[in-house]
Amino acid sequence: MIRLENLSKRYPGGQEALSGLSLHIEKGEMVFVTGHSGAGKSTLLRLIALIERPSGGQVLVDNQNTQRVKRRKIPAYRRQIGMVFQDHKLLSDRTVFDNVALPLIIAGVSHRDAGRRVRAALDQVSLLHKEKRSPQTLSAGEQQRVGIARAIVTRPKLLIADEPTGNLDPDLSLEVMRIFRRFNEVGVTLLIASHDISLIDRLGCRRIALEEGRLLQEADPWQ
Repeated sequence: MIRLENLSKRYPGGQEALSGLSLHIEKGEMVFVTGHSGAGKSTLLRLIALIERPSGGQVLVDNQNTQRVKRRKIPAYRRQIGMVFQDHKLLSDRTVFDNVALPLIIAGVSHRDAGRRVRAALDQVSLLHKEKRSPQTLSAGEQQRVGIARAIVTRPKLLIADEPTGNLDPDLSLEVMRIFRRFNEVGVTLLIASHDISLIDRLGCRRIALEEGRLLQEADPWQ
């Protein structure tokens, strides 16, 4: 599903965020990327999502070379990817329903189909009863679940998440990871950046560790 070949990213001023990174993530895997702040986790996810372009090497997603995706085709490319962020990035002036519906509206999905898909997504994260609420009235865990619903409403093949439990307590963190696990069980590929090693170990998934932009190690499940 994801293949990285000698991937590098260098920012202006010479900062090297990733260097010579090569790895392969199979379709249907649930994989965690770990490492200290500045290790390159977020940069890796941004390159996969085409929020940024690499300085060298290649990123292939579902056999598509991202270097060949023209700027005007990026929105279509991103529709196959669901993205979850630590800070939710919800619109405070719109309801929960409207926040989740936004990707479908942008994609031109009909109002009737969008409504059906939004409610199905909210039901999967147990928030259907709060579709008319403002995100500001929700707890941190509920806001994160809205962000997850918005990420999966387009029925993506790939879901990437950047520190999705960074602001949550242990119980809520486990709840969010269990939601991710349910998506994985129906075939969605997941790549999750996280520093919560103890939580990752409980899930028994493949773990990739980065240090200063380089692949440090891969940990087998239950190692």
